[in-house]
Amino acid sequence: MVIDSAKRPVSEKFLISVVLATYNWPQALQLCLQGLASQTDTNFEVVIADDGSREDTSQLIQDFAHSLHTKISHVWQADMGFRKAMVLNKAIAASQGTYLVFLDGDCLVQPDFIAKHRKLSQHGVMVTGSRILLGETLTRQLCERGQWSYKEFFVNAWRHRLHGELNKLFPLMLKLPDNAVRMYKKFEWRRIKGCNMAAWRDDVLSIQGFDEELQGWGHEDADFVFRLQRSGIQRKSGAWATEVLHLWHPSASKENAAKNAEIVRAKILAK
Repeated sequence: MVIDSAKRPVSEKFLISVVLATYNWPQALQLCLQGLASQTDTNFEVVIADDGSREDTSQLIQDFAHSLHTKISHVWQADMGFRKAMVLNKAIAASQGTYLVFLDGDCLVQPDFIAKHRKLSQHGVMVTGSRILLGETLTRQLCERGQWSYKEFFVNAWRHRLHGELNKLFPLMLKLPDNAVRMYKKFEWRRIKGCNMAAWRDDVLSIQGFDEELQGWGHEDADFVFRLQRSGIQRKSGAWATEVLHLWHPSASKENAAKNAEIVRAKILAK
């Protein structure tokens, strides 16, 4: 049982919904789903938030549904540009869990990813995790092989780091416990990663999910965290516990990033 800051018990039996964002990269999604299939904590469902992928992604999900020992749903919307916030909201609406863990389809998870998020969960609190960046060569090798084995990866992690294929290593080797140091005292823009966040579904619905005005790459995650904190939800760091492994890919177009940032800043400055 997990105890929150107000000493109220949080049952460990609650269903977690993994809201998994993807777009036209089935090779990466396959590896991501393999990681979820090997979780030590199996009390979760997967709701895929698909921002308009082609038919090969849909076929992969259908094929994989037979090997994933939990419910998997596919929420799809037409490809009309980068509309991640909108499809995330559709996936949230389709979710059945009381706790939402947000993950991107280009991220690979450790076997205790769900378990660690569950241990960090508290009423009135959201969690923002971190990521470890994989290099281009290692990413290509993993996608070509089509198999994700965390055990094999971990054995070779030092070699990957020495070859420049991991940007950091120690967060995989050392897992820090939950404590008061993890709590943020105020909103901070840094270290917010939309590919690794968690919050209670009711808290997310209370702020009407993600702001769909934010289209194109950038800052929908910071806006989401800010509005949750403004509503009274505290933020906790999930670093050194829930790290995901982010596959390399070319940078997305950031033509809307400045506009999105201004929208978020206006909310922060508003009284």
